[in-house]
Amino acid sequence: MALKIGIVGMGGIGNNHAACYQKDELADLVAVCDVVKAKADAAAEKFGVKAYYSLQTMLESEPDLQIVDVTTGGIDNGSWHFEPAMEAILAGKHVLVEKPLAHDIEEGRQLYAAAEKMKVYLGCNLNHYFTPPAEKAMQYVNEGGVGELVYCLMKMGFNGGEAGYAAAGSPKIKDHPYFHMKAFLTHPFSVMRHFCGDITHIQTFSDRPGFRRNAGDVMVSINSIHVKFANGGVGYLLSQRGDAVYGLGGWWSFEMAGSKGTFAIENCVEKVSYWKAEKGIPAISVQPEPEVTNYGTNDFGTTFGNRLHAFLEDVSNGVPREQLRANGRDALAVLEYTFAVIESYERGGELVRPRRLPPLHGDPLTML
Repeated sequence: MALKIGIVGMGGIGNNHAACYQKDELADLVAVCDVVKAKADAAAEKFGVKAYYSLQTMLESEPDLQIVDVTTGGIDNGSWHFEPAMEAILAGKHVLVEKPLAHDIEEGRQLYAAAEKMKVYLGCNLNHYFTPPAEKAMQYVNEGGVGELVYCLMKMGFNGGEAGYAAAGSPKIKDHPYFHMKAFLTHPFSVMRHFCGDITHIQTFSDRPGFRRNAGDVMVSINSIHVKFANGGVGYLLSQRGDAVYGLGGWWSFEMAGSKGTFAIENCVEKVSYWKAEKGIPAISVQPEPEVTNYGTNDFGTTFGNRLHAFLEDVSNGVPREQLRANGRDALAVLEYTFAVIESYERGGELVRPRRLPPLHGDPLTML
C-alpha cells in the first residue's frame, strides 16, 4: 500500500523528490508546503496535489500523512532543517530530511533523540551509495573479496578552476566559511562509513586558494582530511569546491583496499573495478587486470529515486529503526565527523576524536 507523503520546501530538491515519488508505486504524494506561497502553488499545480504554506497547517489538514520529507535549505544548506523536522517528529510522523541532518551539531543530536523517543523513522538523503556500483562493491565486501581494511581513498567535490570562478552572491553561502564543509562533507563521509565503519580519529589541513582570497571569499573550500577507523584501517578524503579540475576517477571516486582485494568506484554511478590479491602479483610496475563492471551511465540523478525508494521500502516493511538504510544515527555520525573537521581546522590541524554515537539498545520485539 502506498505511503502518504508531504514535502516541505519546494525548491530544486523538493521538486526533484516530488517527481520521484510520482513515479514510485510505494508513494502517494498528497501535499507540498513552502513558506514562499508562489513555490508551493507552482509545485501543487505541477504535481496535482494540495498546497500549504505552513507545516502546522499541513499536519492539521492531512491527519493521514505518514511521511514528511524535509527538503528545505538555508544557511550552509541546512539551517532550515531542524524546525520542520522536529515538528513532524513530535507529530508522530516518519521523517526524511535532506542532508546535512542539521546546521548545528546540537540540533542534529536533538533530532535523533526525539525520533528515538517518539519511535518514528528518521532518515536522511545520503543518496551517494544507493547505486548499482556501490551495491556491487558491497557484494565484494560481504563475500570476503576485500578482507581486512587497509585503507580507503575518497575524492569528491566539484570540477572547476580559477577561469570559471565566480564569488557566491547568495546570503546562504556568502561570508560563511564552512559552507562547503557543512553542505557537502556529509556525502563523502557517508560513503566512507558505509563501507569502512565508524571513524574514531580525524585530522585536517584545510584552506582556500589565492583567487578566493583575492575576491574576499571566506569559504574554506579545500579539505585534506585524514581518518582512522574503529577497525584499525586508515582513510583519506580530498574534497574541494570547484577550485581545480579532478583527474582520474572524475568528480567522485572511492577506493577501498583490503588484505584480499581492492575495489574502486568511478564517477559514482558509472563503474566499479575489482583487483584480487593473489600470490605472484608483482610488487611494483605491473598492475593485474581488474574485473570491471561498467553500468554505461553517468546520470547522477538516478541516485535520488533509488534512495527515496529504499526509504519507502524500509518503512513499508517495518524494519527495526536501526536497520533503516541511511537512518538518523548514520546522518548524525557523519555530522559529528564534519564538526570534528571544523574543530581540527580551527585548532591548526590537530587530531580530533569525534563524539561517540548514542548506543544502540535494540528493539525487544525484533531481536528475538
